[in-house]
Amino acid sequence: MAVPKKRKSQAKTRSRRANHDKVKAPNLQRCPQCYAPKRPHRACMDCGYYRDEQVIEKWDIY
Repeated sequence: MAVPKKRKSQAKTRSRRANHDKVKAPNLQRCPQCYAPKRPHRACMDCGYYRDEQVIEKWDIY
């Protein structure tokens, strides 16, 4: 059975893990109603619209 001659260094291990655990910024699009940034295929959290239809009723608390 094959066995490694020596263990990998910490730098090698950490550099491999650093690319795997990297967090990417989410994709953002502009809402066609209010032009606020929103995630694709989701309702806008500012105006409540999704595909030209209001699906979430927004209340003005202030």
